[in-house]
Amino acid sequence: MRHTISLQLEDRFGDLQRIIGLFSAKCLEIESLSVSPTLDANISCATIVTRGEERAIEQLVKLLNRQVRVLNAADVTKRDCLERETAFIRVKAEDDSEKQKVLNLASLFNARVADASNERFIIEATGDHHTVRGLINSLKPFGVEEVVRTGTVAIERLPEPSERRNGDAEYRL
Repeated sequence: MRHTISLQLEDRFGDLQRIIGLFSAKCLEIESLSVSPTLDANISCATIVTRGEERAIEQLVKLLNRQVRVLNAADVTKRDCLERETAFIRVKAEDDSEKQKVLNLASLFNARVADASNERFIIEATGDHHTVRGLINSLKPFGVEEVVRTGTVAIERLPEPSERRNGDAEYRL
């Protein structure tokens, strides 16, 4: 099963390699890894996607939480989270009919054209793992030449207004 692990860690040289080593020690491959600084320049946020049995993932998260410089690690797979990744997809579209079909597919998946030439498009897609994969598969008949994807990033959703504590103000857009 696919698991998304979110962690916060102190931003120090060599710590990411140590964390990756824990995955290797548990015979878990990393499908994607995304690391970025947080508002605090000394802390980084990492999102790691892996596949494995529930028990192995639970043990890994416990191990991660015991690391000196890991502030928090959690398997957020079953939590109410937003997950996104971005992909650039270079696809052929040689005639007007194909171009229109590619543009329609991009629109259907809420993607956009990032670059275009006479015979090719670079489509930029952002969405969950399934959405991005779905667009790539839909574009394959046209001749996908290259795909570049980011790792997944995840964040827990905000609680519903009725679940908020201390009478926090409601929001409206």
